[in-house]
Amino acid sequence: MSFDDFGVERRFHEAWDAIRIARPVSFSLFTFGETELPYYLVCHPQSEGATVKITEGEIKVTRPMLITPENMDAEFRNFFESQEEHEMVQFLMKRTVIPQLKFDNTSHSSEIRSDSVEEAVALLNRKLDAEEQERVAVLTAPPELAGIALLRYALERVIESQPHNVQELRERGFLP
Repeated sequence: MSFDDFGVERRFHEAWDAIRIARPVSFSLFTFGETELPYYLVCHPQSEGATVKITEGEIKVTRPMLITPENMDAEFRNFFESQEEHEMVQFLMKRTVIPQLKFDNTSHSSEIRSDSVEEAVALLNRKLDAEEQERVAVLTAPPELAGIALLRYALERVIESQPHNVQELRERGFLP
C-alpha cells in the first residue's frame, strides 16, 4: 500500500460525510433484471447569493442474467465528471464486493428553484408527499460531489437489498 492510498481514503471519507440522504427510501432492488431508483439531487450554492441547483434523475441498476468474465466488474455510466471522483470510486470498489451490476444515470434540471438547501429539501418533501411518491429519494451534496452522492445512494440501496435478494434466491432454489 502506498502513502497515496491514505490521502485517497481521507478524501473519500470527507466526501462521503459531506453527502446527506435527506429523504431515504425503503424498498429492495429486484433480484433479477433492472430496478429504477428515482431521485432529486440538491447541490449547495457555488457562491454566496447563488441559488441551489436541483437535479431530477433516475439510476437504473441492472443485474446480468448470465455472468461472464466480460461483465464481472461493476460499471457506472453518466456518474462522474472529474478524475478525483473516479479515484474515489476506484478506492471504494477495491474494498467492496459489488460485482456484475451496471449503474446508468439519467438526469435533467428540475423546475424547482430555491435559495437554500434546507428550503429546497422542504419543498421537495412536500411535493413528494402530496404526490404520494414513496420511492423517490432526496439527496444533498456539494456540487463537486454530485456523482459521489448518486453512487452512495445506489450502493446503499444495493447493500440494503442483499438480504431480500439472497432470500429470494433461496426460495427459487438457486441457493441452499
